[in-house]
Amino acid sequence: MASHRRPKQPNRARVTVLTATAAAAVVLSAQGASAAPAKPSKDEVKAQVDALYEEAEQATEKFNGAKERQEKLEKEIGQLQDQVARGQDELNELRNTLGSMASAQYRSGGVDQSIALFLSADPDDYLDKASTLDQLSDKQVESVTKIQAKQRSLAQQRQEASGKLADLDATRKELGEKKKASADKLAEAQALLNTLTAQERAQLKDDEAKSSRASRSEGERTPDLGDVKPSGRAGAALAAAKTKLGSAYISGYEGPTAFDCSGLTQWAYKQAGVNISRTTFTQVNDGTRIGRSQLQPGDLVFFYGDLHHVGLYAGNNMTLHASNPRGGVKYESIDNMPFQFGVRIG
Repeated sequence: MASHRRPKQPNRARVTVLTATAAAAVVLSAQGASAAPAKPSKDEVKAQVDALYEEAEQATEKFNGAKERQEKLEKEIGQLQDQVARGQDELNELRNTLGSMASAQYRSGGVDQSIALFLSADPDDYLDKASTLDQLSDKQVESVTKIQAKQRSLAQQRQEASGKLADLDATRKELGEKKKASADKLAEAQALLNTLTAQERAQLKDDEAKSSRASRSEGERTPDLGDVKPSGRAGAALAAAKTKLGSAYISGYEGPTAFDCSGLTQWAYKQAGVNISRTTFTQVNDGTRIGRSQLQPGDLVFFYGDLHHVGLYAGNNMTLHASNPRGGVKYESIDNMPFQFGVRIG
């Protein structure tokens, strides 16, 4: 006879175990589906690092501009402070002269009422009372007028110096911000490089060295310039830059052992006897803008829409530039970066 007994129901503990097991399976399945993305490849890391280098260079050029403004302001403030000091000495001398006149009047019969007023009251208040000048001699009038002019000049110079000091404080703050921004990007780039294995980092370095050697070999061939010859100063600047091939790229450096991009171009032209400004953003206005077809060796060549990178045209479609912390000073095809225009100095 077949049994009609109801199947045994699982107890509460068994249900709990089964439920937990199913839940764990679901979690493990979800974890497998949303596993961490694969580690970026060497080429992906290189691309990300190159992008960070560009962002760091943007901040570097802004840092260079703030540093240049700071140096200019410090110089101007120093000059103003010297002028104020000399002006104060002159003012004291003028007052002493007027005081001597008063002393002479006293010895000869008493101090003139207007002179007494001048010596005992606020000079600014007194000088505003022009009617009292009628009581002074011509020589005294001349002295009082000079004092009045000097006081006004000193007040203006002090106000100008105060404004420049405020500008200097703001510039120093900007300088710190831009320096930190550049350093942060470079640190982020280094952290990415550190995710690579030692073998991958060595391969990346080897690839860079091969690229630099190939670029250097191509760039050192005499380019076909036709009948057009570079200017003497441009040629001298390029020759100077060639002596720095292989030098390190360091943000904010302008030689002679390490450079950033605008630091190299400024240094090279200085060796040729030409002073150009410090940053890419100002070097674009240091000469005449030209198109790619007009480029001659030694011309400045600018890259990227915001013009944050510059090099020297080396001929044969090559630029000699301080590239980035990984590549340093090297030759590179101008097609490797978004070329904007050239600038001919002189």
